[in-house]
Amino acid sequence: MAITAADVKALREKTGAGMMECKKALTEANGDAAEAEKILKEKGLAAVAKRAERATSEGRIFVRQNGNKIAVAEVTCETDFVAKNADFIALGEKILDIVFEKGYTKVEKELEDLVLELATKIRENMSLRRLEVIDVPAGSVASTYVHSDFKTGAVVVVEGSDSDDVKVFAKDCCLHLAAFTPSYTTKEEVPQSYIDEQKEIFKAQMAQDEKMASKPENVKAGILQGKINKHLAEICFVDQMFVKDDKVSVAKKLEEVSKAVGAKLSFKKVALYILGK
Repeated sequence: MAITAADVKALREKTGAGMMECKKALTEANGDAAEAEKILKEKGLAAVAKRAERATSEGRIFVRQNGNKIAVAEVTCETDFVAKNADFIALGEKILDIVFEKGYTKVEKELEDLVLELATKIRENMSLRRLEVIDVPAGSVASTYVHSDFKTGAVVVVEGSDSDDVKVFAKDCCLHLAAFTPSYTTKEEVPQSYIDEQKEIFKAQMAQDEKMASKPENVKAGILQGKINKHLAEICFVDQMFVKDDKVSVAKKLEEVSKAVGAKLSFKKVALYILGK
């Protein structure tokens, strides 16, 4: 059966494969477009399988709010070029469409198949690395943010009031998270093992300081605790200096906004999403 340029073009538009690949597949399939598509898909799957062990360190964070729910998806790929590809971006948005449509709260096979379909077409290793759905309680304010490089996203939900002042505060908190990338929300979340490790590091640094050698042990203990407190304030969200007012901590700013709106506010959800972490 003769293979026309129109046949090749139609198969290319449907599969995204190269012109020569489409022509070879049509020739192998004796002009049967469906069979040629199957051949290309099999070859694409084989190519993806070969790349399965390759690192997917690029990609995008997708965040969307729909009513009282927020969905966050992290889709990864091998190269920054693919991460900027229109089909890759459409894939992330399609995943969120399906999540809201079907009420998915975790990675389901349907979503994995969507990723595999594009990976087969582009022949680059991809994965849906993370999917989270956040409920927003009534009377709360939710804010979301995705940085311009799409590699950092943030979600903040503040309970207690849905006033405009709280909306502004929640948005600023998202910007704060993206700017200062705290490791924890509060000191209570920090593992004791991490604190013990930091203590050993600070002790070693103090032992190398000649001025410390003559100080009483109780003074050294106080200095050590001061270093730990300062370090925790640097890595815990509520203790960091607020991005829009570096004279007060996030916790203090929360108190100020609570007083201004006449309601007791609290953080229901504070989440930072960094690609690959």
